[in-house]
Amino acid sequence: MGSDYPVRIQSMANTRNSDLKASVAQCMRIADAGADYVRLTVPSLSDADAFARIRDELRNKGYSTPLIADVHFNPDIALKVAEHADKIRINPGNFSEKAKFTHLVEKCRTLGVAMRIGVNHGSLSQDIMDRYGDTPAGMAESAMEYLKICSDMKFDQVVVSMKASNVRVMIYATRLAADMMDSLGMHFPLHLGVTEAGEGEDGRIKSAVGIGTLLSEGLGDTIRVSLTEEPETEIPVARRILEYAGRGTRERGSEGKREKRIYEFQRRKSRVVGNVGGGLPPVVCGYDEIDPKVKLGGSSYELLSNKFIRELSANPFSVLVYSCCTNNIPAELKWLKFKLEKFRCDTPVVFRHNPGEQAGEDFMLKSAINLGGAIIDGFGDGIWLESDFPINMDKISSVSLGILQACRARMSRTEFISCPSCGRTHFNLMEALARIRKATGHLKGLKIGVMGCIVNGPGEMADADYGYVGSGKGKITLYKAKDVVKKGIPEINAVEKLIALIKENGDWKEP
Repeated sequence: MGSDYPVRIQSMANTRNSDLKASVAQCMRIADAGADYVRLTVPSLSDADAFARIRDELRNKGYSTPLIADVHFNPDIALKVAEHADKIRINPGNFSEKAKFTHLVEKCRTLGVAMRIGVNHGSLSQDIMDRYGDTPAGMAESAMEYLKICSDMKFDQVVVSMKASNVRVMIYATRLAADMMDSLGMHFPLHLGVTEAGEGEDGRIKSAVGIGTLLSEGLGDTIRVSLTEEPETEIPVARRILEYAGRGTRERGSEGKREKRIYEFQRRKSRVVGNVGGGLPPVVCGYDEIDPKVKLGGSSYELLSNKFIRELSANPFSVLVYSCCTNNIPAELKWLKFKLEKFRCDTPVVFRHNPGEQAGEDFMLKSAINLGGAIIDGFGDGIWLESDFPINMDKISSVSLGILQACRARMSRTEFISCPSCGRTHFNLMEALARIRKATGHLKGLKIGVMGCIVNGPGEMADADYGYVGSGKGKITLYKAKDVVKKGIPEINAVEKLIALIKENGDWKEP
């Protein structure tokens, strides 16, 4: 991993380690689907022993896929499972004892075991929260504390990740961590992923925007698409994101200097023309009614002359419909933004894009990768997606709105923050998510977390308005924002209790 090696793809098993047969079978399916690595949760010391048995069984069956042990709270578990794992993932927000971390580094170095320092947006340490809050800067600083220890100890088999369910936060934190490492002469590989992305179209679009944007900027050495589906279904999605985003190189400005990365959101200032631009939500052409006063003037990379830009600026009713046409659209849109800023042109911009893909999933992934980065960084007043293939307008509109929602630019539907589940989950999370989606999918703009366990759930759904979190076998705990409202609810009627909670707080609307 890292350097000039290919970007590696991974997934995570969701079986319990104690179920040897099911765990081995699922690891085999993940590997057969094309994963380079497989991760398993190790929540207890007995699970560390079970991890060893899973590894031995896989090796006996001829599978050499490296296995990663996911450890959260207990350093003693990490020290034990290091004897069997190829890599250990720790969360610095939950691994506060520096002395035990040093001991773990020593053991990993001795055994030749790699480590991922995996920072989660929702589980930063209290010290980091006091200094930085739950910000991209706080996430990057959390990682740097532990990376400096590794560097001081001459341990370089380390991978870094900045995970968040908020795609914008994930992108900004990863960019910042990369630049902080560069400034200190550190060159640790980066793991990319949008945590708790959900399932279906929403999960794929969020992953494509987050992972694809960073890959196109030359960041990322291993990726994981986190879907609330069977883990092997993540692999083909990850492959296509990697294919479409490639492994870009860091863009350079007109003087050959490295382009400054954006870490904080600031929307481009554009004037209001009818119902387009300014502080208005981005429009979706073909879905929204465009104000008849708006004059849509089209251009592209080859036609955007200095004269044309001046004419745009002089026309108070003009909106630039920019047709994306190069092989590197993320870089093309950065160039467009620079060009408009150079001439102080505040004309609203609508991105017109034909990804040239026939399959619906490929259409959405490529569109999200190509346009997502610009919108994440505050550029763009609308989307106009097209296809040469028979993809109906409802699908095109849904993808357009999904991209805007993933970028937090326009909220048009309920957002579900749901984990892919793992060995800590004691209920059928996919079925629960389907029931909750059916019951609440009409609540525009509401964010609902559906999480498998109490270990990661409360932190990783910190951005949610309501939470549905597993708290034991067949038991659910409900949250309002970060506060526990009801504990130990039987799973059989937990969805109804969630709806009642939403109604009690005045956020319910009849479908």
